[in-house]
Amino acid sequence: MLDVNALMKDLARKRPVFHSEADFQHALAWRIHEVGLDPRVRLEWPVKLLDSEKRIYVDLYLPNCKVGVELKYVTRELNFKDKGGECFALRSQSAQDTRRYDFLKDIERLEQLSLSERCDVRAGFAILLTNDHLYWREPPPDRKPTNDAEFRLHCSRTKKETMKWSKETGPGTKRGREDPIFLKGSYDLEWREYAQVGDGSNQRFRYLAVQIG
Repeated sequence: MLDVNALMKDLARKRPVFHSEADFQHALAWRIHEVGLDPRVRLEWPVKLLDSEKRIYVDLYLPNCKVGVELKYVTRELNFKDKGGECFALRSQSAQDTRRYDFLKDIERLEQLSLSERCDVRAGFAILLTNDHLYWREPPPDRKPTNDAEFRLHCSRTKKETMKWSKETGPGTKRGREDPIFLKGSYDLEWREYAQVGDGSNQRFRYLAVQIG
């Protein structure tokens, strides 16, 4: 099985920051190839869901171990120059509520694929990498529950069974994401350090990796 934590630790030494999600995807795939974990690693691998003709694309697929990987890279504003002189200008990506939903949807999708006899995914990983503390920090106990309370991803939470938007959620917020998320498995969330690129705002990167199957 793929050791995602060792892989992310190794990647952080070479690439502590990425320009975009596509940049992250390519760098991770290239590192998997470089270290020999799976020289046949594929990007945007097409598969079909259970009992559906709809085709979806898995971010990374490792044919040797039949593992699918879904990636999310979510940022807050950061201007950074690495040791090699490469400049990064990250923008703040808001809508944390819908991005939490999308990450959990990745887990649901990987579960479906791992149970399907129509594709060669036997296990999977959903990975969220971010410098936005709102994803890993628990809301204050006296704060009013938010529309996405069931989708929160902070440490020490367990995600399982059915999760849905609150009844007060507006149609614009959940457009295209109306369906509840149902997980067959139970997943304990544990955030890990990725890279600390400085002492200023938004310079701490952490990641959440969930193993499916």
